[in-house]
Amino acid sequence: MDLGLKGKTAIVTGGGSGIGAGISEALAQEGVNVAISYLVEEKQVKAYAQELTSTYGVYCSTYYADITKTAEIDAMIEAVTGRYGGIDILVNNAGIWPTEELLDMPDENWKRVIDINLNGPYLLSKRVARSIIDAGNKGVIINISSKSSMQVNTPGHGHYVTAKAGLNMFTRALAREITQRGVRVVGLMPGIVRTPINEDKWQAGGLMDEYVKRIPVGRFAEAVEIGYTVAFLCSGKAPHFTGTTLDITGGMLI
Repeated sequence: MDLGLKGKTAIVTGGGSGIGAGISEALAQEGVNVAISYLVEEKQVKAYAQELTSTYGVYCSTYYADITKTAEIDAMIEAVTGRYGGIDILVNNAGIWPTEELLDMPDENWKRVIDINLNGPYLLSKRVARSIIDAGNKGVIINISSKSSMQVNTPGHGHYVTAKAGLNMFTRALAREITQRGVRVVGLMPGIVRTPINEDKWQAGGLMDEYVKRIPVGRFAEAVEIGYTVAFLCSGKAPHFTGTTLDITGGMLI
């Protein structure tokens, strides 16, 4: 299926590794020029952007930006707009997932997780939406949430689950305000996704087999599969998706 995305421009936060890398690849496969936002692993991210450019014949570039700092966000948006002429897609994917129980958690750690996983998407979405609307264009914002926004299966992630639950409601609130102005807003809730960074953990002591038992489809998702869903939702084939957060957990929320 031709999704009609060729020549579009997307910002993908955290788009150089993990789920973000899968999203960047799927968009590049569809002819989208991807601006990858990163905070760490500069060399790896730049190499990945070049790989996507060479493989798919698109123009992928990288931008250092702390998504909790408005000055850095503004600078990135200005740079991307200047290079590509505008922004069509924003994927709020960057996030952190530390483990620490609430009663022992330093207050600043709570604030940091909320800042990165919830406030960052707000700050970016507002600015990108303004850019799209002011240019008289249409666009799509995708917020990567988590199955943990709906269930608390393990202790130690109170800040994370709270931020992701807030992101689901932010998706609804933003969509209510800007969909009629030409910008759709959709969320995704992945479950367990297989990425190189966590492969060693899953292979240890049969842990993967135990987790697979909790997934009705019988396997972990691959990062690029999350990307395929993002690409579809960003396309003209999905015009009535807005203000909702979709379950793509392989059935873990049944």
